[in-house]
Amino acid sequence: MIMTDEFLWIEGIPFPTVYYSQEIVREVCDRFVVRDEDTIIVTYPKSGTHWLNEIVSLILTKGDPTWVQSTIANERTPWIEFENNYKLLNSKEGPRLMASLLPIQLFPKSFFSSKAKVIYLIRNPRDVLVSGYHYFNALKQGKEQVPWKIYFENFMQGKSYFGSWFEHARGWISLRKRENILVLSYEQLKKDTRNTIKKICEFLGENLESGELELVLKNISFQIMKERIISQSCLSNIEKHEFIMRKGITGDWKSHFTVAQAEAFDKAFQEKAADFPKELFSWE
Repeated sequence: MIMTDEFLWIEGIPFPTVYYSQEIVREVCDRFVVRDEDTIIVTYPKSGTHWLNEIVSLILTKGDPTWVQSTIANERTPWIEFENNYKLLNSKEGPRLMASLLPIQLFPKSFFSSKAKVIYLIRNPRDVLVSGYHYFNALKQGKEQVPWKIYFENFMQGKSYFGSWFEHARGWISLRKRENILVLSYEQLKKDTRNTIKKICEFLGENLESGELELVLKNISFQIMKERIISQSCLSNIEKHEFIMRKGITGDWKSHFTVAQAEAFDKAFQEKAADFPKELFSWE
């Protein structure tokens, strides 16, 4: 393990220096027992994690927003690798809805011999890069910001939180043919939300009546989710909430990338992701 001001390095993967420890990440990987009835939402950071968490939570309550309104995301869908969540999840009874940002090599080993279900959401890495740039700089409140050019270069080199997007995505995509893993794209979820939610329901074995589906759709609109986060937060003013959900759109990278950066990214994508399934990449 190597620790710097910016990263906690665990097995070559850079983690944030808060919420994570080498001991807990290793414990989660080697000893956390995933149960057959568990559901785990997995993403690379800034890939629509919160949106998918809200969708699945609302599916499980048949569209009733009471649970998502009254319980913050980390209590409703705890990240298994967070230091404070690990022990709580170990003692929690019944089916567990959880979340994770872990790459497959650090994911709980017990999952791979279980019937538990994983939903992996993939997003255009260009938009992931832009969203991460704004989000992680906003978290620095009062500290020196990382310039766009540096953040771009770090992302391209896999020196951003949770390592290389390409390797993270490759690991989970490689498991997409397993019956208990559903790989979805953020862009398809955005383009055809209704039918993608139906696909999630089918995967989870959940049936929604038409009215229940309409409730889910109503309560996952960007504005309603953003208002929900603001109302749940203990922060004192709206300005400080903006980094949690910024725009929720696709293609924002076009207003950030220079021509040279776009060309460099295209070249890297062709080299590192040429064999990825094309149906997952419906972005512009």
